[in-house]
Amino acid sequence: MNFSHILFDLDGTLTDPKLGITKSVQYALAKFGIAEGDLDRLEPFIGPPLAHSFQEFYGFSEADAWQAVLYYREYFADRGIFENELYSGIPELLSMLTQRQAVLIVATSKPLVFAEKILKHFKLEHFFHAVVGSGLDGTLSDKSEIIKHILEQENLEAAGTVMIGDRKYDIIGAHNNGISSIGVLYGYGSEAEMEAIGPTYCIHTVQELYEAFASNGKADIV
Repeated sequence: MNFSHILFDLDGTLTDPKLGITKSVQYALAKFGIAEGDLDRLEPFIGPPLAHSFQEFYGFSEADAWQAVLYYREYFADRGIFENELYSGIPELLSMLTQRQAVLIVATSKPLVFAEKILKHFKLEHFFHAVVGSGLDGTLSDKSEIIKHILEQENLEAAGTVMIGDRKYDIIGAHNNGISSIGVLYGYGSEAEMEAIGPTYCIHTVQELYEAFASNGKADIV
């Protein structure tokens, strides 16, 4: 694969945020009197915009969903942001891509202020030309809007740009903007989810992603 501009999702693609996100959701739910002891049940919150997830999975009204987001951030900003792990092989992947003169950009629905702190915490910020995330008020949280914003701001050609992510939202965003996409299966999207939405390429591991870019070969097409 040979692309001049590579957009990376953050959660489930560069880092494994499960503990921090699920514990932050658990904290927010407790504020509403909902006790959720099984963090695995909260995995669906990883990826989509938070307010939408509180509405979809717990039937919150829009107002309650945004209040839940505020509670979530109380825990996340203090502790959850650092309850996070870097996927093995990511620094090597990013280093190889930058050595090949690819322009790397983070495209995340996570608030920009948190995304920048996470990249700095893992010492990844120097790899990225830009980091684009949502506002704390929920603006620019839809992945299609984020990708559109990046394409316009950076004046990118669709043919040379690819979006890499682990959830259907990343692939839909790429489809809606006419760019290629790579669905990664080491994150939080299932193989069935990827097959249903049809990314341009499907990758199973970070090592496979590295090899696909290093060889300029093609990954498996879903």
